[in-house]
Amino acid sequence: MNVRVVVADDQTVVREGLVLLLGLLPGVEVAGAAGDGEEALRLVAEHGPDVVLMDLRMPRMDGVTATRRIRAEHPGVEVVVLTTYADDESVFAALRAGARGYLTKDTDAESLARAITAVSAGQAHFDPQVQRRLAEAVTRRAPRPRDLPDGLTPREAEVLRLIAAGRSNAEIAGELVISAATVKSHINNLFAKAGLRDRAQAVTYAFRHGLTDEP
Repeated sequence: MNVRVVVADDQTVVREGLVLLLGLLPGVEVAGAAGDGEEALRLVAEHGPDVVLMDLRMPRMDGVTATRRIRAEHPGVEVVVLTTYADDESVFAALRAGARGYLTKDTDAESLARAITAVSAGQAHFDPQVQRRLAEAVTRRAPRPRDLPDGLTPREAEVLRLIAAGRSNAEIAGELVISAATVKSHINNLFAKAGLRDRAQAVTYAFRHGLTDEP
């Protein structure tokens, strides 16, 4: 079954180019294209896509607000931000709004396809440049804590580290030599303690608290 995508970008040339590019990707179907956040919301309600490819700076309703509305009103629809901006404020705002992926517009077709496939399967996906900026932001803003935040256990922190590294539940189970059911239990516990909704928020949380493999 194809992954159905709505494109939201206020620049006509970019928007039409993305529609053409996505139409060439196997397993991807373009469900609609919007010129701003309000139109993106309308198309999501009308077509029920799997993924929205979202620009951040748009008229009437910006991409962060649109992402927050989509995630609140259509929780089954995932959002991948595709923007020119990779500054700390833009990245964290998008992730707090519920975006599960973040790419810059210099990404290639293969990376775009991987991101769409990953988020449609419930995984987080970040441009390497964005992931580096997240790590740098954590280093600048928050020193590595002596104690684990929110009462996390060392094992839960280890599971969180592997989530931030992009590992699946099965990969985490193999690396830690525990069962998949135990991994799921650890994830449920750490999500409850930290107030996390999904893996995208978990990645942001891990970077913010210095609980990743990044230096």
